[in-house]
Amino acid sequence: MNKKIVISCALCGAGTTREQTPHVPITPDEIAADAVACGKAGASVIHIHARDLQGKNTMDTETWIEVVSKVRSAASAAGVDIVLNLTTSGSAFSEDLRCGHLPLLKPEMCSYDPGTMNWANSYVFLNTPKFLERLGTLTQELQIKPEIEIFDAGMIGNVEFYLKKGFLQLPLHYQLVLDVPGGMPGTLESLAYLTSKFQPGCTWSITGIGKAHLSMMLAGLAAGADGLRVGLEDNIFLEKGVLATNVQLVERAVALSKMAGREIATAEEARRILGLVKHV
Repeated sequence: MNKKIVISCALCGAGTTREQTPHVPITPDEIAADAVACGKAGASVIHIHARDLQGKNTMDTETWIEVVSKVRSAASAAGVDIVLNLTTSGSAFSEDLRCGHLPLLKPEMCSYDPGTMNWANSYVFLNTPKFLERLGTLTQELQIKPEIEIFDAGMIGNVEFYLKKGFLQLPLHYQLVLDVPGGMPGTLESLAYLTSKFQPGCTWSITGIGKAHLSMMLAGLAAGADGLRVGLEDNIFLEKGVLATNVQLVERAVALSKMAGREIATAEEARRILGLVKHV
């Protein structure tokens, strides 16, 4: 297999804390520096969450503007081309806030979580039908590629519904996120089932959470994934007991991809593979 592979790095997520690892980027400057370093290491897509002054997850629009402005400025200064993929997740926030940064920042990609689940059996990961209709419509108006994050099998059926109703459009890009408690386990059986349900002609990427991180990356390579997602949002260890940096996780994904005969896509190549529109 010789098609190029898109490496995505999810820098910090909503929940990874400094108590868990000192390497997680929290401030806008740290996120910008890590985005550039990961771009240099081989990540063509950077998936971003924003944090407030206390380091907690936020969807505050002004914070988003600061974070993304610093990422773009740092990347430009370093001569690093990266695709920005901004989250829209955040059950604790209003739907207005979850969408508010998109028309102002015009990223090339944003997350689209096509269903609600009991995340880790501890809280409701809420994505209402009304919000999904609104977000799907907005991504089409703004020409932002929705990254369809699949945590559970039922979300595939929801995707089919929103396609039929016109809130999503082909070709899709699926992002499998496996081994979240409450979702599908990070196993070969899960991977085989989900990939069999994808729409023809679509692209897909994979990540495993925690202990499933490395095994799902290897499984994705074996199954011909278009992309691999790594990063401290999903996994904080390089190996048992050894904390990782985002750059180390990207470097490992690059090395394994090359061992599997896959060349690493640049940001411009990722745009062609994923069908992205560059706005900024």
